[in-house]
Amino acid sequence: MFGYLKDVIETNESILETLYEEYKKSADCEDKDLNITQLLKKYGYPVEQHEVTTSDGYILTFFPIPNEGPAVFLMHGTYCSSDDFLTIGSNSGLAYLLADAGYDVWLGNARGNVHSRRHVSLSPSCKEFWAFSWDEIGRYDLPAMIDYILDKTGEEQLTYIGYSQGSTTFFVLCSELPEYNKKINVMIALSAVAFMFGVPIFNIFAPLVNPLETALIDAIGAYEFLPRNGFMQYLTDTYCSTPASATLICGNILYLTFGADFAQINATAAPVIFGHFTAGCSTRQVLHYGQLYLSSKFAQYDHGTVQNLKKYGQLTPPDYPLEKITAPVIIFYSPFDRVTPITSVELIKKKLGNVKEVIKVPLLQFSHSDYVFARDVKILLYDTVLDLLAKNIKN
Repeated sequence: MFGYLKDVIETNESILETLYEEYKKSADCEDKDLNITQLLKKYGYPVEQHEVTTSDGYILTFFPIPNEGPAVFLMHGTYCSSDDFLTIGSNSGLAYLLADAGYDVWLGNARGNVHSRRHVSLSPSCKEFWAFSWDEIGRYDLPAMIDYILDKTGEEQLTYIGYSQGSTTFFVLCSELPEYNKKINVMIALSAVAFMFGVPIFNIFAPLVNPLETALIDAIGAYEFLPRNGFMQYLTDTYCSTPASATLICGNILYLTFGADFAQINATAAPVIFGHFTAGCSTRQVLHYGQLYLSSKFAQYDHGTVQNLKKYGQLTPPDYPLEKITAPVIIFYSPFDRVTPITSVELIKKKLGNVKEVIKVPLLQFSHSDYVFARDVKILLYDTVLDLLAKNIKN
């Protein structure tokens, strides 16, 4: 795997040098130090900050860009945040484009990320705060935010757009709580993540999903994964600032997690992107994906046989009943997306109850991170998303 990455990097050396020159030109851009509300206000967009408490006590912060049009709810990926729908710039970021088109945009944040690190009784410094995977995000966070949005807007339905984990949590929600299907007029999956067949990082971390290895993680207190803190800010500021270190550190991280598409690296926006990414998540979220990788199933969290018997009444975790998802679903995919290769997409399409369209992004080497960070993402993806919304949503 690392030999392949070395070949990719050597093949793209000249591209990397060009990207570095672009990066230097925007390295001092003030946007990398602005928070999400400051970014939106800077570019002339109204923004509000709202909070909702889930039924299990997590306090979530999310950000509406108020407008008169239909409500569109955006959910981010693993160790990401609402910011990632903005950081490539006001001419290309999905949230900006939706607002420009007149939609009432709601930017969600899952428990544990930089915007949602509070609980009614638990502190992020304790183990119990982090005892969740993306299952709980789909089971508790999404219902709380969706009900809040519908209450505030007075509407009966909204549009849901989920990137990566944002699609996973939707699949949890509408399979386990099927009454929410009627609250969604259309769901758009920017990479539909359920069956894990090809993620490079799990070749390394798959052994950690064994319950004994998970106990070791508990023992050393590694409950949070890639948090946004001073240390992470130092890493991204320091090691994404030269061609050699960016290739060695940032390039390898992006490749191992998402796959590499050097042609679409948005070097001009990179300082802003890495000023907001990563945003943190529970280690259990990553381990849960690792379990899917090992089992080739889309199943609930494996707590070990003893705890599985207590929680599920069976030795192994049950599969999510994807056939119960009746809300209309549109899936975007790319053959180069190493998180959801074509075999995963085909299986998801077969399992889901109401897939309206499966659309291939018109660039062969479009990688997983390109759905939010690619330099040409507006032309390659977002213009089509806007066209689909215009056809599928009644104003």
